Amino acid sequence: MASTEAAASRGAGSRLAGWLQRQWWQAAPSIVARLLWPLSALYEALAERQRRKTAPEATGLPVVVVGNLIVGGAGKTPTVIALVQALRALGWTPGVISRGHGRQGEAVAQVHRDSAARDVGDEPLLIHLRSAAPVVVGRDRIAAARALRQAHPEVNLLLADDGLQHWRLARDAQVIVFDDRGAGNGFTLPAGPLRQRLPHAVPPRSLVLYNAAAPSTPLAGWCAQRRLAGAVELADWWAGRPCSLAALQALKGKPLLAAAGIGAPQRFFDMLQAQGLSFTPCPVPDHHDYATLPWPAGTADVVLTEKDAIKLAPARCAGTRIWVVALDFALPDAFVAALARLLPASSL
Repeated sequence: MASTEAAASRGAGSRLAGWLQRQWWQAAPSIVARLLWPLSALYEALAERQRRKTAPEATGLPVVVVGNLIVGGAGKTPTVIALVQALRALGWTPGVISRGHGRQGEAVAQVHRDSAARDVGDEPLLIHLRSAAPVVVGRDRIAAARALRQAHPEVNLLLADDGLQHWRLARDAQVIVFDDRGAGNGFTLPAGPLRQRLPHAVPPRSLVLYNAAAPSTPLAGWCAQRRLAGAVELADWWAGRPCSLAALQALKGKPLLAAAGIGAPQRFFDMLQAQGLSFTPCPVPDHHDYATLPWPAGTADVVLTEKDAIKLAPARCAGTRIWVVALDFALPDAFVAALARLLPASSL
């Protein structure tokens, strides 16, 4: 009985959260959002008070912070992976620090290839696997930076994943990421999706990157080029074998189930549909742990994102072919050049 009541409570909470988020993403504030606005004003005042009394601390290395103004995902993880590659081309040896959202524990920990997502976070583990950059997680980003420097003295620049509101971390540059939802209704939490108010202009030493086909806010910025890179079976993905467009195209005409535990799963579903795939969508909560499989037993073929794959061992999926679909994320040359101008000269 207790487990049934707990499940019902979780279901009710999920429905309430979904209803509230639908209010957030309306172009104009709804009546509900306006009623919640006084709480948003209090949230803003408390956040600003915390920011003003927090003294930034230097890490001893150049720091580029990647984050977003909205809650949930807007494309930070593919942005960090692409930035690692771009900064290497400029002569830097980057490392990555992150809180590791959703992991068990908050202490500083280094991410290894055989780390479990539950211990280090799904996104930091994916960043490490895709980029081969050193990654250290910890609630205290300064401590994480010190640990990374000690373990990897060759690193000469730090990327801070999801560190935009971590005011204690001094930064040389920050990249603010938006997706096609923009700033929603323009209100801060809880009346809207913003962690902090949308500025009238791009803040100093900041760049705006849109994970979208066109800018979704009035802020000037660049649009990343994104497309599906292809598909690969789960066991091969864990073995490091690349995705193939031919494998993705071969899935056309098959009855598929598509699972996505990301901030905006519809974006993944839209990209699959644009490739001509037919599927039953199966959205799951962001950072879903896959302790139980969300598809029915006997499902023949499942396609999912790399962020979902990072929590699935092939042995758990016997009887179902799991296809991992990767994303290609290209940064505009002008964006990379603008970022380079905000940094000291590299060692190249």
